[in-house]
This record gives sequence, C-alpha cells and structure tokens, in this order.
Amino acid sequence: MKNKKLAIIAIGGNSLIIDKSHMSVSDQYAAAHETCVHIADMIENGWDVAIGHGNGPQVGFILRRSELSSHELHEVPLDACVADTQAAIGYAVQQNLYNEFIRRDLKKEAVTVVTQVEIDKNDPAFLNPAKPIGSFMSKEEAETRKINEGWNVVEDAGRGWRRVVASPKPKRIIEERAVENLLNAGIVVITVGGGGIPVIADENGDLQGVAAVIDKDNATSLLATNLHADLFLITTAVEKVSLNFGKPEEKQVDQMTLAEAKKYLAEGIHFAKGSMEPKIKAVIEFLENGGKEAIITNPPNIERALKGETGTRFF
Repeated sequence: MKNKKLAIIAIGGNSLIIDKSHMSVSDQYAAAHETCVHIADMIENGWDVAIGHGNGPQVGFILRRSELSSHELHEVPLDACVADTQAAIGYAVQQNLYNEFIRRDLKKEAVTVVTQVEIDKNDPAFLNPAKPIGSFMSKEEAETRKINEGWNVVEDAGRGWRRVVASPKPKRIIEERAVENLLNAGIVVITVGGGGIPVIADENGDLQGVAAVIDKDNATSLLATNLHADLFLITTAVEKVSLNFGKPEEKQVDQMTLAEAKKYLAEGIHFAKGSMEPKIKAVIEFLENGGKEAIITNPPNIERALKGETGTRFF
C-alpha cells in the first residue's frame, strides 16, 4: 500500500442495533447507512478504506433461529454463522456505500470478502473458554449439550446456563493478499467481519473451521498492521475515550501516547471489559507494531476527528 492514504476502520456489530425496538434486518440496514455516509466522506476526501465489523448480536440471532428450528432442521455451526453474518452485514455496508457513491458521482466500488482468520489450536484461550454465545438454557439442557456435543457451559448470573467458547488471538488473515490487491485497485473492501471466520491449519496446511470467536478489534488491528495503514480508526458509541469511565471523576481524553495507553490499561480501572478495553488493546498492538496513528470516536464525528477537532487520538 505504498503511496496510499489507507485507513482501516472497525465498526461494531452493536452499532447496527439502535435499541430493542429496532433489531430487524431493515433496521440494521438503516443504521448501517448512517455510518456509511461518514465513511463515504472519508473516501471522497481521498482515503482508501478497508472496513471490519462486529457481528455479536447477529450471530446470536442466527443461533437462536437455529435452536428454535432444530426439531426440523440441522443446527448451524458457529463458524458458518460468522460466514453468514459477514455476507449479510457486508451486503448492507457495500450497498449503502454504492448508493452514496452514486449520489456523490464518485467512481468507486465496494466489495465484501468472506474472510478466514487463522488461529493457533494451542492458543491459551482454549483452556479457558469465556465468550458467551447463543441462548440461555436450563441446567439439564446445558449438561446434555456438554455430554453429547462437547460444549463448555457456564451459569450466567442466575439467568440460566450458556455456552462459552474461546476467543483466541488472530495469527493470519487468509485472504489478506486478495484484500490488498483490491485496495491497490482502488476498491473499498469490507473484510474480517466478526473478527474473521476462525480456522486452524493441519499439518498439511489444510484449513478447518472451529467453534471460537475472534475479537473484531484484534483482527482489524492485525490487518492495519500488515497493510501498513496510515490510520487505524475504531468507531464506537462514544465521541471520546474516558478515564475513570462511569465514575464521578470521569474525564474525556483528546489524545494519548502509546506509553500512556499502556499505563492506563494496566491500572485496570479506566476501560470497561468487553467494551472499551479490547479497543484500547487493539490500538496498543497496532502502535507497538509500527502503526503511527489511531483514533477512537463515534460515526457522526469521523470527519471532525480526522481534522483533530474531536475523538481520541493515539500515537
């Protein structure tokens, strides 16, 4: 990606769900539109862009449908759920971008790449599966699934039992070269959706899908590192990152050095687990591996953040 102004953008799967009254496919499409308008602004201003996205709620919907229809149809494996959501969310993003390009008379195209991401079968995360997926179950059903299907199950705060899977680190993006070639051709790429379809390689190099969940911020950080992106941009629900989040002394931060980010993360009191913490970790990894700049902000403020007017900038 030499001589390119390249941004790798991570958008959250939860950002497509405005609230519990707006969860349908058409609602999610409409929510994707707002984000795509702001991404189109970037593209119009000369950025080449690859987009990663989350898929937690959407995978949950597929698993629930699968469970409800299991008396008639086969259930859908987790890796196939990730593939399904990559295509569906990618479709919403690329169509919204297409429509924006038409409105702006931009000679651009967007494509979705169904993306596999290799993980290490010996990753320590497999020793302690902790990522909840799927519906709540009774203790009896959980025990049956554990015995018959080898599921890891846990009791969840008195609300019932749930399946948990590992969340290993991404090692290699299988379709990375294809993504890079598309970017070099000036095409906007939606990729590593949901962190990528988790796969492992056997001794012959053959790939096989596994039941795991890769953090989408980690996968997009790896992509940004490998493609030597000029900018790693994470969109979320807040305009800026805060220290002491949710406490009376909460303070928004305009900019943060790598050393400061590592210090605040180590203190363990500033960033919510499962929310801001994985984003900070992904930014740190990008910067530690040669990245120059990262920004965290919400979609409506992307353009202002690029101008240095808002958002939190990391360097």
